[in-house]
Amino acid sequence: MIRLEHVKRSFTVGDQPVAALRDISLHIAAGEYVSIMGPSGSGKSTLLNMIGLLDRPDAGLYLLAGQDVSQLNEEQQAQVRRDKIGFVFQFFHLVPRLTAAMNIELPLILAGVDPQERKQRVDELLASYGLTNRADHRPEQLSGGQRQRVAIARATIMRPAVLLADEPTGNLDRATGREVMALLEGLTEQGVTLILVTHDHEIGDRAQRQLVMVDGQLASDTRQP
Repeated sequence: MIRLEHVKRSFTVGDQPVAALRDISLHIAAGEYVSIMGPSGSGKSTLLNMIGLLDRPDAGLYLLAGQDVSQLNEEQQAQVRRDKIGFVFQFFHLVPRLTAAMNIELPLILAGVDPQERKQRVDELLASYGLTNRADHRPEQLSGGQRQRVAIARATIMRPAVLLADEPTGNLDRATGREVMALLEGLTEQGVTLILVTHDHEIGDRAQRQLVMVDGQLASDTRQP
């Protein structure tokens, strides 16, 4: 599903070059559940952004479902993101003026999906995530757990093959965080490839496979027995 070959990425901070990714080669199969851990500045989010086509490598190859996506133009990459990749973030990134249902529906509108099908798919996800009675509430009227459930519903409404989660429990208490993780892990049972970045080892150790980043390199790659 995901193959990185000798990927490198550097940034300039002040007048100093900083290597964020150093010669990363990585293969993640369809349906895998992978966590990416490591200290701040180790390259975790840069790697996730690269996989999510939010950034481009300076060198190396990125294949997604066999397609070399690193060479696509911005419009083509945006289409791949829309059709194949979902994102869940620590700070939810919901549109404040839209209701929960409208936030979930937004990707379908942008993709030009028929209104009747949009309503059906939104209603199904609202029910699946226990949000039916919150459909008309704006984000400010929702709890943190409810906002993250709306964000997950929005991320999965296009039925992506890959779901990327960056510190998805970072703004939640531990009990709510466990509920959110159960939702995300349930998606892997449907064949979704789940890749999450976390500082929380209890969360990271739940994954079938743990990658540890140090100084822009893969320090370890461990699979659960």
